[in-house]
Amino acid sequence: MNQNTQNLFGLHEQALLTAQKYPNLTLGRITEHHKDRYLLMTYDNEMDAKVSGRWMYEVKDPSLYPTVGDFVLADTTHETAIIQELIPRTSVLERKSAGLTSDGQLIAANIDYIVICQSMNENFNVRRLERYLSMAWVSGAMPVILLTKNDLTAHPDEFLINASSVAIGVDIITCTDQHPSGYQELENYLKPGKTYVFIGSSGVGKSTVINHLLTEQKMETSEIGMHAKGRHTTTSRALFITSKGSIIIDTPGMREIQLDHADFESTFRDIQELASSCKFNDCTHGKEPGCAVQQAIHEGTLSVERLINYQKMLKELKYASVRQAYLERQRNKSLSKLKVR
Repeated sequence: MNQNTQNLFGLHEQALLTAQKYPNLTLGRITEHHKDRYLLMTYDNEMDAKVSGRWMYEVKDPSLYPTVGDFVLADTTHETAIIQELIPRTSVLERKSAGLTSDGQLIAANIDYIVICQSMNENFNVRRLERYLSMAWVSGAMPVILLTKNDLTAHPDEFLINASSVAIGVDIITCTDQHPSGYQELENYLKPGKTYVFIGSSGVGKSTVINHLLTEQKMETSEIGMHAKGRHTTTSRALFITSKGSIIIDTPGMREIQLDHADFESTFRDIQELASSCKFNDCTHGKEPGCAVQQAIHEGTLSVERLINYQKMLKELKYASVRQAYLERQRNKSLSKLKVR
């Protein structure tokens, strides 16, 4: 496989090394996922695919099934490719499924950058952005914030300041479809052979952005105004390749963001650094004497809303950790069975 093909796939070294062990199987990447069916992109074709019957019988953990962006090895001698092997992921974006279930929901795998989209209108929400960042940092990919529709505000600097106040070490870029050069900053940011997954709430303009990047109408879009909430414009995850070789994964708008994993050290670095200076190691940052976090709130260097969101998310993750311990045990059992024979 030559360098151009590797860049087209966004292949990583582990995928190539694993593929060499199974010369009778075809290396491909999942571009779409619909229930138990997949669309598989190989170096010379695109075809329907499904996992093997043995896979369905032996593997009970949903996280061990392919998702968009996964590299797999498949038997392509049939009309429908049979996926036999899931290549270890370099990164995976996951959230807790909505509702009462404890299952995690895979969003995309083998991604380099997570583009968190919020629009410069009433959709913008700092607390929601903190949740996205926590989910993004733990994935193994690099988060990026894309503020869309910068034509809708007369004060874009306010959005930039609010975003940067919680996005420590994260690049922030803006775009609009109302000016000829409105996407120039984003286009300059995207690199050939790198994979970018776009996430955000419904109506923030993800599909409009991706339509522009692909220079053709791949996604259905809908008009929303200054104060509109918007609606779902993408119903399933899908992978596309731009004319410049960047790999784009679009996702449905997220109505709610329940955390499955999170990286607090990166997202709430300021609070954790303050907490290390509290008088008591087990400080709850409430009414304890010598609380550095409460002192920062009193001095105006930390917002009480940020602390409340931090504590709320921390409770969610404590609950999720119990479930995760169980899933890890099940995953290890499944991995021991899932070997190409």
